Amino acid sequence: MVTGSPPSAEARQVVRAAAQWLALMESGAASDRDRANLQHWRDSHPSHEHAWQKAQLLRQRFADLPSTLAMASLDRPQASRRKVLKRAVGAVALVPAAWLISRQLPVDVWRADLRTATGEGKKVQLADGSSLQLNTASAVDIDLQNRRLTLVEGEIALNVPGISPLTVQTQFGQVVVSQGQVCVRQRQTGCRVSVLKGAVQLQPLRGPVFSLGAGQQVSLLAAGADAVEPFDVLAPGWRDGVLMAQNQPLGDFLRELSSYRPGVLRWEPALESLRVTGSFRLEDTDRILSLLAASLPLEVHRRTRYWVTLLPRKNMA
Repeated sequence: MVTGSPPSAEARQVVRAAAQWLALMESGAASDRDRANLQHWRDSHPSHEHAWQKAQLLRQRFADLPSTLAMASLDRPQASRRKVLKRAVGAVALVPAAWLISRQLPVDVWRADLRTATGEGKKVQLADGSSLQLNTASAVDIDLQNRRLTLVEGEIALNVPGISPLTVQTQFGQVVVSQGQVCVRQRQTGCRVSVLKGAVQLQPLRGPVFSLGAGQQVSLLAAGADAVEPFDVLAPGWRDGVLMAQNQPLGDFLRELSSYRPGVLRWEPALESLRVTGSFRLEDTDRILSLLAASLPLEVHRRTRYWVTLLPRKNMA
């Protein structure tokens, strides 16, 4: 049997982009601007157009499958692709395509001015001199004319030099940065604001405006602001591509690590209370798991690259 070399990270990214474009075009929510952006993406590189045509052909061939599932097989060899799709047909027949698309591709995330995929980071310099950095699986809209950023999903780090205040709009309130460095992390249940330098003004959806200074953090919730706490100096290590831990429960560490890994990462409850200390490079999360197995009493079981389970290490005789 002849097998080709695995696709590069760049090739996989192009394939994922083609899948996302196709899902958006079939969602019924695509605008004229979206269609123009798609055409621009297709024209920008031959590999983009090739991936788009390949996606269209595969979608026609497996018309009964949701596009998100069909696209998952795009970078696989032909024989492997048939095998994956054949196994999946029975299961996905019970799952509406619209649900799959909405889970993988929220339209507001896809339309955001800046976004990152799982495990990806991005740093940009804004026209006003501010710097903006996106953590894994994050999205933000930028409106410098009105001095406003809208955090759609995930986490950003913002450094404002003090020329003019910049407002970060979240689902749970506003963060006004006049001069300083701040990290804003939004999740479904709340938004954590951490100040590295300077000070910020916070306006929760409920409750009065208040200030937050360097070394402090707070969570904005639907019911208002939580108590102000000291800032965790290890938390913003992601800005340098590092995940740091100091005597941290393994369960908490793995929950954070899983946000940088595509697919499924599971572990036995017995591993939750083990302790982790170290500095881990996020560019290779498989290596992080191997390092954990070398230093802790656990084993890494890989069903596939995207389905990993951690189990307590068996006693060796």
